[in-house]
Amino acid sequence: MKTEVILTSNIVGLGAESDQVKVASGYARNYLFPQRLAIPLSNANKRRLEVLRQRRADREGHEFNTMTEMSKGLGKLVCLVKVKAGEDGKMFGAVTAGMIADELKHQFDVTLDKKKIHLEHPIKTLGNHEVELHLHPEVKGTLKVRVESTTPPAPVVEAPPAEAKGDGRTEKRGRRPERTEAAGSGEHKPPAAKGETGAKPERAPRAPRTEKTPKTEKAAKAEKPG
Repeated sequence: MKTEVILTSNIVGLGAESDQVKVASGYARNYLFPQRLAIPLSNANKRRLEVLRQRRADREGHEFNTMTEMSKGLGKLVCLVKVKAGEDGKMFGAVTAGMIADELKHQFDVTLDKKKIHLEHPIKTLGNHEVELHLHPEVKGTLKVRVESTTPPAPVVEAPPAEAKGDGRTEKRGRRPERTEAAGSGEHKPPAAKGETGAKPERAPRAPRTEKTPKTEKAAKAEKPG
């Protein structure tokens, strides 16, 4: 059975001060009336509607100002959330709105209902994220969230010696092309000086020896007696 009541407080999902709503009789009798969240709808209670409307306007104005200031403050913060992740950076689980709300309370002593933290889907990657906040029907904001892994990265120990060996090899290989160029181009004087120790330049004068001048002289002597 339903009964009509006048709300005297803001109840999420039901209404706010001065709203006339229908609720179950047991819900009104056992919860709303004992907690002074509503009053029965009657001619006498209708006279209180103006007072309730003014109370509602004052409350909403205060909430608007409070949420506006909170939005400005939260926009300057970076909420750090640490999670477990593998060596490849893959997270175990995800970051939820409840986790962000807990970290805001723990790190900055800011109390924020997790329902005001709007996540289209839980955060499943490490790094920086920007989360949208629905602080008030007329006030929205953003919060920077940095997700880090509690697993420290594996230290790289073998990298420095590997680089040192590579530098030594490149120096030796750099000298070999100079020798080959020197041997290939005989016009350069500095490489020719090194070649003198091998006695290669002495072979060039041997070409005139093919004339065999002594043999020509003997042939001339042989012709004279005839």
